[in-house]
Amino acid sequence: MRWKRARRSDNVVDARGRSGGSRFGGAKGLSLGGIAAVVVIGLLMGQDPLQILGQLAGQATQTSSLGQQNSAPAAGNDEQAEFVRAILGDTEDTWREIFQSAQRQYRDPTLVLFRGGVDSACGFASSAVGPFYCPGDQRVYLDMAFFRELEQRFGAAGDFAQAYVIAHEVGHHVQTLLGVSAKVNAARQRGEAMEGDNGLLVRQELQADCLAGIWAHHAQRRLDWLEAGDLEEALNAANAIGDDRLQQQARGQVVPDSFTHGTSAQRVRWFKLGFEQGQVGRCDTFQLARL
Repeated sequence: MRWKRARRSDNVVDARGRSGGSRFGGAKGLSLGGIAAVVVIGLLMGQDPLQILGQLAGQATQTSSLGQQNSAPAAGNDEQAEFVRAILGDTEDTWREIFQSAQRQYRDPTLVLFRGGVDSACGFASSAVGPFYCPGDQRVYLDMAFFRELEQRFGAAGDFAQAYVIAHEVGHHVQTLLGVSAKVNAARQRGEAMEGDNGLLVRQELQADCLAGIWAHHAQRRLDWLEAGDLEEALNAANAIGDDRLQQQARGQVVPDSFTHGTSAQRVRWFKLGFEQGQVGRCDTFQLARL
């Protein structure tokens, strides 16, 4: 993959120097015992315990956000960070163009590089959760150790496999801007089933795979940067992290009722659809009876 042809993004924040699992104060840092104490105190004082917890969570989010704003931009002499900046920069160029053609404005997300653990508006997360997107602060969070795990544990090596991972998380940002994430969250609050092989979470994740494919389609058309085997790298990555394959490896059995991301075959199919078609309208996973 000739990724050095891409423009570098200025929206990558390097928080690796202060990461490692530490947590900021507030509700996100409370133990279960601490939360129980807040509930008891709130009841004794005649206040809503949820409101108190919410205030603490808000303070923690504000502290976290300030800390992230003070983190340094990704260093220019770091090859891995340069790669991330290049991929993010091209997703910006792609989605700006697509949104503009639809007479909408694309807001760039920020990508935070961390190591070990990180606080976000969505709460604390360790590296074990893998890369993730938080709609609360519109940031993508990435511990680049995941790329090593992708290669060593899942057998999905290659720079385009890594680019697919970033583009998938940016796909969730696109869903936030389009209002898809809000609709899924509203359905959750109404008590609708989220998990399962035909559930809303799977539909949301498969759409993000399709949106990643759309990015790849437009990036290739613009930069002609794919080399022999690159597409197979992305498809191999999508195949490696399907729910069925991961559950088989971890539990020795597949439980479709607990799916959250889709099967390996589904993830490959939706990424390929986006890559081949290049049209956002082809990625509506929510209107299909079966995926």
